[in-house]
Amino acid sequence: MAVGKIVKFDDARGYGFIAPDEGGEDVFVHANDLLDEKYLYSPGVRVEYRVEQGDRGTKASQVKIISSPGNEIAVSTHSVPVAIERTGSGDETCDVLSPVGFRHEVIEALIHSAPSVTGAQITQIVTALDQVARSHGWVED
Repeated sequence: MAVGKIVKFDDARGYGFIAPDEGGEDVFVHANDLLDEKYLYSPGVRVEYRVEQGDRGTKASQVKIISSPGNEIAVSTHSVPVAIERTGSGDETCDVLSPVGFRHEVIEALIHSAPSVTGAQITQIVTALDQVARSHGWVED
């Protein structure tokens, strides 16, 4: 698998180009070869992809987002196993997420409901919500 950055992606036309980390010419990418929602692909987004020879030259396939600009958290719409534990007794029973599971759920909700939010903003929001969740016992310590 190759790694690079999106240098251009036209959401309306459904294609763009990736600058490979190892250098060389930009690689063509079509919306049909994206593994995540196409609105998530914008300049600066780091991706992992396979290189193939198409009818018109080199092209990317199986393109997956690995991170967004200013975001140390990898952005992905693929599901991750989340540990859930039943706690309490009687009518007070609730699901308690692991800290990782909680962060994953919050990040997914932010990406799907506000796609224009930046990676830095997601990090700030998740950190604040994590503190609230811990103070209310919504996540394990």
